[in-house]
Amino acid sequence: MAKSERRHEFGPSVPFTFLDEGRASTGDAYREGADVWVEARTLREAFGWELSPEGLCRDAVCIPVTARMRLTEGGRVSLTALAELLGRPLVVDAGERVAYLGAAARERAESLRSLVAPDFSLPDLDGHPHRLSEQRGKKVLLVAYASW
Repeated sequence: MAKSERRHEFGPSVPFTFLDEGRASTGDAYREGADVWVEARTLREAFGWELSPEGLCRDAVCIPVTARMRLTEGGRVSLTALAELLGRPLVVDAGERVAYLGAAARERAESLRSLVAPDFSLPDLDGHPHRLSEQRGKKVLLVAYASW
């Protein structure tokens, strides 16, 4: 049986941490090789997407899904196929049980074209947080250091 035709044999679920759009959530996942599969409920809670008759939907956006995309099997959704369908990179550390769904190349390109640095927050030496957005309109020198 060719790889694309074989049925997946899922073992027991394991707790996973999912990172998407700056937020973290946890849920059960099923590992098969390098791929991670999640139940529909976890897909909705972790990533905001739902499977419907129209396809893969999030709010008012629906992406048609065909059988050959191998997105679902046995009521579970492949995160690898999801990332491919959305045009987003996926990084999985199976040992640490973490999956990160990155931003699409189009979104990153738009951000770079805007010439506006993404906002972030860092503490000063006294532990008080400061946001980059508080400095808009001012010249800012940001020094980063790493010991490795």
